[in-house]
Amino acid sequence: MSSDERTAKPRRLPRRPASSLSEHWTRIDGLDVFYREAPGPPGAPTMMHVHGFGLSGRYLLPTAERLVDTFHTLVPDLPGFGRSGGSPRGLDVPDLALAALRFLDDRGVEKATLVGNSMGCPVILEFAHHYPDRIDRAVLVSPAGGAYNRPMTRAVLQLAKDGGREPVRMVRVAVPDYLRFGVASTVIMFDALTNYPSLERLLELSVPTLVVIGDRDPLMPDPERVRQLAAETDNHVVIVRLEGAAHAINFSEPDELAPLIKRFMADRPMVEGASASQRSFEIHRSRHLPTTRE
Repeated sequence: MSSDERTAKPRRLPRRPASSLSEHWTRIDGLDVFYREAPGPPGAPTMMHVHGFGLSGRYLLPTAERLVDTFHTLVPDLPGFGRSGGSPRGLDVPDLALAALRFLDDRGVEKATLVGNSMGCPVILEFAHHYPDRIDRAVLVSPAGGAYNRPMTRAVLQLAKDGGREPVRMVRVAVPDYLRFGVASTVIMFDALTNYPSLERLLELSVPTLVVIGDRDPLMPDPERVRQLAAETDNHVVIVRLEGAAHAINFSEPDELAPLIKRFMADRPMVEGASASQRSFEIHRSRHLPTTRE
């Protein structure tokens, strides 16, 4: 235990746990960091879930809970988000990637698979760019940021349209997080996120990467355009389109997303068989990815 942890004022946990994952506080670089954790089976590989813009890790829990039987699961609130303390100057994408690294250091994790949604995807891309020896695989769900979400008025309209496509219960999760995050932090983080070179980082990835995009996500380009961009360069990416899905797939579509993640991690086909109810379709696969096995 560090001196910061010994001298810091104890922080309260939520009155009611939001999931089956245990809830904890730790202290990293002088900041209180709230996180949720499930140990998984003995020897399980670690999987860390990285939340989106203005939100906490709470909305990632539906998918995370469905993976605890296979992975050592970590769901932190990054500094400045959710219940975690924030830096007075605010944080940008490289800062958040470093914070994710320091969190893994704090938890004694040498290497992990990172699963992100929205803003969490650029954070993972930056993490993989600077700390490639600390990431096993990446799962990028509805990656946001870059020119497609500029200017802010366009992003606000995209978010408003998406809000009408998400389950109503998402409001109870998102609104308290957005209010806690605040207007000033929103402006600073929006500028950092939309100026981050997400596409360039994605196309240079050298770890196996699963990208999942919904065909009703107003914050993302058309899935076919995403496929075309991925096909133009040498990469390590498989892209899956999820029909009928909007932006917050980790929250709204856990029964579709969790099996996709498990199949990706096991190098199994992303789509098993075909049926009239099938919603997931692989639209791009890199030649560098491990050969799938039935």
